[in-house]
Amino acid sequence: MFRALTRTQLTVDIVAAGVFAMFAVLATLVPWDSVSSGVLPPHVALAVALVLTVVFSAAGAIRRLAPELALAVCWVAAIMQMASGLPPLPANVVIFGVLYTTAAYGARRTFWLGLASSLVGAFAIAAYIVVVPLLLGAGTPNGIGTYVFASVATFASAAFALLLSWTTGALVRTTLRARENRRAQELAEATAVAEAERTRIARDMHDVVAHSLAVVIAQADGARYAAASDPAVAAATLGTISATARAALSDVRMLLTQLRHTQAEGPQPTLADLEQLYAQVRAAGVALRVDVDPMPAAEVPSAVQLAVFRILQEALTNALRHGARSEVSVRLAWHPEGVELTVSNPIDPPSPLAGAHGDRADGEARGHGLIGMRERAQLVGGHLEAAPRGRVFVVSASLPIAEAMTPGSRVPGPTLPGSHVPEAAR
Repeated sequence: MFRALTRTQLTVDIVAAGVFAMFAVLATLVPWDSVSSGVLPPHVALAVALVLTVVFSAAGAIRRLAPELALAVCWVAAIMQMASGLPPLPANVVIFGVLYTTAAYGARRTFWLGLASSLVGAFAIAAYIVVVPLLLGAGTPNGIGTYVFASVATFASAAFALLLSWTTGALVRTTLRARENRRAQELAEATAVAEAERTRIARDMHDVVAHSLAVVIAQADGARYAAASDPAVAAATLGTISATARAALSDVRMLLTQLRHTQAEGPQPTLADLEQLYAQVRAAGVALRVDVDPMPAAEVPSAVQLAVFRILQEALTNALRHGARSEVSVRLAWHPEGVELTVSNPIDPPSPLAGAHGDRADGEARGHGLIGMRERAQLVGGHLEAAPRGRVFVVSASLPIAEAMTPGSRVPGPTLPGSHVPEAAR
């Protein structure tokens, strides 16, 4: 029933109601004969009028704090006023303010109660001013038509005045609701943008850090075994670890820069960076075979290039971490309408990667690599499947190329670094 108001709003309402009460009392007292009643003696009628003035002013003080209560107080005061036979009082102006607040700030029930009160109140006013005096024999009728016209005119005037206040409040209510909806929509959009940015940065951080750490771990294990027997191999392995760590540090710094300054996109990996990716995987001791057929077109959208790079990076990282350390096969087929990507590597069942599809034991942590690859594919409108097929784990993705090229207009691009091109494609 009670609305939450600030202390300033509540103070303003109380002070305004107090000032109104003083003016209403003065307007009731001057002139003295303005208050008359056919039911009560003059001095009693004046006292009742002053009390009702205070009651109406109190309703005005709480009209925003409790619109429904203020409406009830106005009805009680109006019924007492009619029962006392008093004429319209200056304090009756409060009724218009209360009807306004019921429509503007009241609950749904209060909103409709205000509308009903406007119509019922107009009928009560017409009946009190025109019909009741006629029934009490206060005047000699010049004709029933005159009183019917007077009743209809009074009802129409009162209904217009009361409904005008209520309708104004309803318009304000609509404006406030529209403003709240717009504010909520803006907040939801800002939250969605922030969440998308956090997801993008988390995905990039996972792709960079997970791959680099997998390479570093593999190289460190190799260097540890080779340190005693072949110092030269150990030194070369440590050099690879150093280069991989520096590259990862550079990528992490770039991602942190984007986190601090979201408007800075920064450089993103392209197809030209695949050579370094293949070299890191081969340096970690993985036999990697890359087949490209057909070759990519001269123009490949940057979003597709980034998706291909990140999916290959994550798939090769998983092969390095969970595979059987035998040959890993990468196949890229660049068609005018899109690219087909497949990465397959032997596994020693049960595959840890199979847990991402529901085969992981209870309590074992789930990774985000496969989820990230699917998100990468979905961002460019494609789809990705990753699942074990017997003793081979296969990652298969289909990514559409945004700018479609007509058949025959494709210009063969340069051979992808580190790839094997079949004779038919040469």
